[in-house]
Amino acid sequence: MDLRHIKYFIAVAEEQSFSKAAQRLHMSQPPLSMQIKQLEEEIGTELFYRTSQGVSLTPSGKVFLKSVLPIQNQIHHAIRQTQSTANGDIGELRLGFTGTAILNPLIPKAIKAFQKEYPAVNLILTEANSLLLIEAILHNELDIAVIRPPKTHFNGISIQHLIEERLVAVLPQNYLLSDGKLNSLEALKNERFIVSPYEVSAGLFEATVHACQQSGFEPKFGPSAPQIVSILSLVAANIGVSLVPESTQQLNIKGIQYQTLDPKISKIGLGLAYKEDHHSQPAINFSSILHSLLHRIYE
Repeated sequence: MDLRHIKYFIAVAEEQSFSKAAQRLHMSQPPLSMQIKQLEEEIGTELFYRTSQGVSLTPSGKVFLKSVLPIQNQIHHAIRQTQSTANGDIGELRLGFTGTAILNPLIPKAIKAFQKEYPAVNLILTEANSLLLIEAILHNELDIAVIRPPKTHFNGISIQHLIEERLVAVLPQNYLLSDGKLNSLEALKNERFIVSPYEVSAGLFEATVHACQQSGFEPKFGPSAPQIVSILSLVAANIGVSLVPESTQQLNIKGIQYQTLDPKISKIGLGLAYKEDHHSQPAINFSSILHSLLHRIYE
């Protein structure tokens, strides 16, 4: 049985007229009458009484109508669901982010805007370091992630550059500075730098090394720490110093001070990573919102 037959039958039943049903269906009456006749022959019984005043359902037609109406409703629902899925209005978004990335105000704003615009999308958030997030994307465990892009290229992964953040120095609160300011990063060349290992935070590790090299020295490393809060806590314990993205300054941990660096010192990037051959409409929609916010900030 052709689904068109069901559509035609319902139209005739509701309009109680072949001519009105034909107008509703945007077709001529003879082909419609022929299709209904074929349906009746297939079922083996008449579905309509045909009179000069119009048509009405036979008892068999009433039973058939009651049975096929749910089918039509299911088809309409299926079409709406399919269209909503294609538009990214429903479904899920598996979004990853690093601990320092989420501190940038741009990211929480984008998440909030996405939830407001797509309330029916199930948002699954995952925090991890950039390399783990990239691995999760490659294994189809995440749709998209906000990361600190490492210099290493990963086959199958695209990274959209978002912004560059300045680095700031984190020092113990009682660290002695002339005039209360850090005049140059070179002044810290004898200090131990607290960083996350490369395999934990490749982007920040590389940015720290590059900034020190720009200032004429190779950094000496102290104990490593897996998370930004751990880094700041070790600095507060007078174990060493560190370099972090400027958005980290919103973390007010007792016992530390932030010092700005020369604007020429290398910066640390913020990027959006996704699998090249993975097409998630919710991820595309999130990326669009993120870039729209960026455009408003820098327009």
